[in-house]
Amino acid sequence: TGNGSAGNAQTGVGFQPDLVWYKARSQAYNSGLFDVIRGASKQLYSDQNSVEATYSGVTSFDSDGFTLGTDAGGNANGVTYVAWNWKAGNSQGSSNTDGSINTTYTSVNTTAGFSISTYNGNSTQGATLGHGLGVAPSMIMVKSTTHSEDWAVANVGLNSTSPWDYYINLNSDGSKSQNNNRFGNVAPTSTVFTLGSSDEVNGSGKSYVAYCFAEKKGFSKFGEYSANGSATDGPFIYTGFKPAFVMVKSHSNNSTNWVMLDNKRSSSGGSNDMDKWLYANANDSEVDQASSNPTDFLSNGFKLNNNGGYMNSSGRTYIYMAFAAQPLVSSNGDPANAQ
Repeated sequence: TGNGSAGNAQTGVGFQPDLVWYKARSQAYNSGLFDVIRGASKQLYSDQNSVEATYSGVTSFDSDGFTLGTDAGGNANGVTYVAWNWKAGNSQGSSNTDGSINTTYTSVNTTAGFSISTYNGNSTQGATLGHGLGVAPSMIMVKSTTHSEDWAVANVGLNSTSPWDYYINLNSDGSKSQNNNRFGNVAPTSTVFTLGSSDEVNGSGKSYVAYCFAEKKGFSKFGEYSANGSATDGPFIYTGFKPAFVMVKSHSNNSTNWVMLDNKRSSSGGSNDMDKWLYANANDSEVDQASSNPTDFLSNGFKLNNNGGYMNSSGRTYIYMAFAAQPLVSSNGDPANAQ
């Protein structure tokens, strides 16, 4: 809950976050993304194509959380919020020179399968960029920090045969588009991913940030599912873990929001029902779905019990990203066994 005052420290995250993505719940504010490379108070909005702005949102990344400034988007007095946090390398990192474009900085966590990179575009179709993960990423989000360009998102679920020939915009409710000028129609490797020549990802004289996610057993999962339209017995999506966070978007139909669910905002008191929706692409407050058969977070995946267009409209296909509630992952990416 915000207090409107500078120095509002949020603890209990469990690690020093390198990406903080927050969103107001009880009022309509833009969401904010802050990362360790671009620096505290450097904000991007997931629901806009605007350039990076300097606001007193997240003012520091701390050992067990983060500190907020006075910006209403993250700390208005009496307003409730949620923050999702990812750990990269706990530092700005250094230049990655694996690709034809050298990153200015890359901060990476190979165990968690997450990296942050900043770079300058060159308008060259087929340019490559090093991500540092050691394995191929399954989802990539790119945004220009210096120019008003849409967010370009790639996900392995966008097509069964050539997913990297497609992209979808995070700041839009639109469906996917096919064009190799975003991600080159080239699958990422263990060292690099490919860029097209679009201004969204690789315009000459423009600067960018890229968030790359690799799938890790027992920790993260990315892909596609097909809806069946049932309000009581929707599809079950296997992840191999109990989710803490899930984001879903229809890629086959326009006018569907990016739905964000998590295990901290259920009104049902800690049960499996996740009934609070936030939209990554909209300046909206939280939507209560308690009366509409909410989504179940189960021990090995999530199950849809809502036939709305945003998550389970018959005949549509959706992409998703999911992260575990209690990840047990070893350094080689295999689930660790309890003793």
